[in-house]
Amino acid sequence: MTMYQNFIAALQAFNGEYDIQYDEPMARHTTMRIGGPADVFLVPRTIEALGAAKRAAKGCGVPCAVIGNGSNLLVSDEGYRGAVLCTSGLRTVTIEGSEVTAQAGALLSAIARAAADAGLTGLEFAAGIPGSLGGAVFMNAGAYDGQMADRVTSVTYLDGDGVPHTLAAHELAFGYRESVFKAHEDWTVVRATMALASGDPAAIRTKMEDFACRRRDKQPLELPSAGSTFKRPQGDFAGRLIEQAGMKGFAVGGAQVSEKHAGFVVNRGGATCADMLALIHAVQEHVRAQSGVSLECEVRVL
Repeated sequence: MTMYQNFIAALQAFNGEYDIQYDEPMARHTTMRIGGPADVFLVPRTIEALGAAKRAAKGCGVPCAVIGNGSNLLVSDEGYRGAVLCTSGLRTVTIEGSEVTAQAGALLSAIARAAADAGLTGLEFAAGIPGSLGGAVFMNAGAYDGQMADRVTSVTYLDGDGVPHTLAAHELAFGYRESVFKAHEDWTVVRATMALASGDPAAIRTKMEDFACRRRDKQPLELPSAGSTFKRPQGDFAGRLIEQAGMKGFAVGGAQVSEKHAGFVVNRGGATCADMLALIHAVQEHVRAQSGVSLECEVRVL
């Protein structure tokens, strides 16, 4: 048997708790709409099944990567030689009092709406972020007046052996687009609890709509992208520095620095991973030459 056959055989006890595809184009699973095929694409429907898949992959020698909504991910044109485990099957959101607990695959927009429906304020900033909870915790996602670090009180994760553990807020090492999980990339966020406050549902929805209008006005939402491509440099803005360097609208193949917001790199049609990486490198080089600032790319490459 091949290592993949052994891998799938090891999951028989969880038969029915996975959706499995072979040679699955990763372009279907990233907001950049870029990426070659993964040998195995697995969507577990329970946290226990995800843990079993991690253990099976390790035991069978199958390279393994975990993704969420693919909103901050660039996959190579050759794809991924291994198993991609996607958390999109883990979307449960529960509310008890002023606490919201969600599984890793729940979209931030859905969590924010659920909180608003319950009259809870504090997640309005997350309503327009196109990611899932797991990725948002991993990178301490934020926008406008908030970030995940302001709300998360505990996180349950699976270690490299698929064993669950829980960390309290003070153990998460949150920083600007940082968390303890970036130092332990074999750990997988599976659930988080967030503390909110009671608020007026109408005021909450008004605030969410205000943020949505700002996004529509300023961001290139009509084209595939991974959101803001670069971390904000201290004391400045990546978009301003990129525009100052004359790179707004600059393109490599199908990849382009957005003409609407220079902080976004977009797929204007047919872009490859190679196009995107070449464009990102060109932007970094031009900005460094113009201003002396080294822009750090936020997008993960698989």
